[in-house]
Amino acid sequence: MGLTGLEIYKQLPKKNCGECGPPTCLAFAMALAGGKASLESCPYVTENAKENLGAASAPPIKLIKVGIGDTEIQLGDETELFRHDKTFYHPTGVGFLVSDSLSVGEIEAKVATINSLVFERVGLQYKVDFVALKADSNNADTFKAAAEVVAANTKQAIILISEDAAVIEPALAVVADKKPMIYPATESNWESMTQLAKKYNAVLGVKGNGLDSLAALVENIAKDYKELVIDSGNTETSKVLADLVQIRRSAIKKRFRPLGYPSLAFSTEGDALDQVLRAQAYVSRYASAVIIETTERAAVLPLLSWRQNLYTDPQKPIQVEEKIYEVGIVTPDSPVYLTTNFSLTYYSVEGEVEASKIPSYIIPIDTDGTSVLTAWAAGKYEAEKIAAALEKLAIGDKINHRNIILPGYVAVISGKLKEKSGWNVIVGPREASGIPAFAKSQLS
Repeated sequence: MGLTGLEIYKQLPKKNCGECGPPTCLAFAMALAGGKASLESCPYVTENAKENLGAASAPPIKLIKVGIGDTEIQLGDETELFRHDKTFYHPTGVGFLVSDSLSVGEIEAKVATINSLVFERVGLQYKVDFVALKADSNNADTFKAAAEVVAANTKQAIILISEDAAVIEPALAVVADKKPMIYPATESNWESMTQLAKKYNAVLGVKGNGLDSLAALVENIAKDYKELVIDSGNTETSKVLADLVQIRRSAIKKRFRPLGYPSLAFSTEGDALDQVLRAQAYVSRYASAVIIETTERAAVLPLLSWRQNLYTDPQKPIQVEEKIYEVGIVTPDSPVYLTTNFSLTYYSVEGEVEASKIPSYIIPIDTDGTSVLTAWAAGKYEAEKIAAALEKLAIGDKINHRNIILPGYVAVISGKLKEKSGWNVIVGPREASGIPAFAKSQLS
């Protein structure tokens, strides 16, 4: 168990300077006790206090980094059990299993498919994270050759999978500069795998035979090496979920250090739908990384969408930038639609404007990511604010008319908006779905 806030407070400088973030040293101590602050944030803490408090104030789940540069994946460092309490910080890494028994051309083709799994949705880009190369051949030369092909064809983080350290090492030497993960360290091979991870500065995936076995194994390894990701070793879906939940609860609520590492889960059995459904469950509770085998785009997109929804800040809606958007090949005669910058609202409007087949401008007013009615009710979608945005964005410089189309739900502000902006305000449909019919009857 970790120290209490008061026990930590006794060893802080008690300057109440606020430079660490919280306004007082006591508030900072309480944040440290809850795993929601870092001791490094205090510029005045003594070396003696750092030594005494270092372990006690460490985050409940260690931050582990796999990969390098733009494709580095950060796992762990979570502080919450429930998303609505605060937020989750590091989205679950999603990786894809590749067998070294495939031919060179087949490996290249699968890796190319994995690289292509990039999606644009509601203004965000969804990407995958890992290539997990498995030594099905159990042959060091074959595995090394496959690792060379993977390394030459992707920038994704790499996981090397084999229980034989002698099989892994030649391949690890090939990809060591990419900060890979090697897996699994088990009760029978943990010493050789730990030495290999240390030698090449790789992350080590630890696989237990249940949680008790895992905790004991991690305690042994962590005496010498702490760059770890953990797997209970169970494969039955219900047991994997139960283990993932217990790992998270033990780390956050009980501060149980042997389970205070990012967790790894595999969902590689069954068809594409089976794999993705299990993976979605593991992402929800609470895998730091999941490995699947299917690369079907129709299966991967829902998984990445679910991950994105889960790891957005629940107190901050997804928003688009307040600027002038062009749909189609616009001209000075093109109409101008107003909406809000809530992503779902904006992209609903954009889709219907596109369906109308009339090139148009869209201006999403910044309402802190709220929908039209919600923003109006909260005083964030008022005539004065809209008028100011129209002037700031200088939409008048792009068109040769003075007409703007206001969402029908806020028709009540049309008169005041006309007065404040000097624009002719046309009341549009209430729902975005009404835009094509509106455009056909009013703008054609």
